[in-house]
Amino acid sequence: MIRLKRVYESPATKDGFRVLVERLWPRGITKAEAHLDLWMRGIVPSSDLRKWFGHDPAKWEQFSECYEKELAENHDLVKVLEQKS
Repeated sequence: MIRLKRVYESPATKDGFRVLVERLWPRGITKAEAHLDLWMRGIVPSSDLRKWFGHDPAKWEQFSECYEKELAENHDLVKVLEQKS
């Protein structure tokens, strides 16, 4: 099971394996405070794709298709997540 949690929320014992999926390190938090097991900055949508999308709901379907293609190109990173879940 995958659960989502903001890195700024306090870690809990029930969190399990904690992965940060973000290109940039979050401001105002140290690596020790984050209690992460893995930081996967390379699995997020590319900067070009994020900028094109611009949080426009009308672009969601096309964004999803493009991101799936990017994930297919980063199959090794996806495998790491599959092994940890």
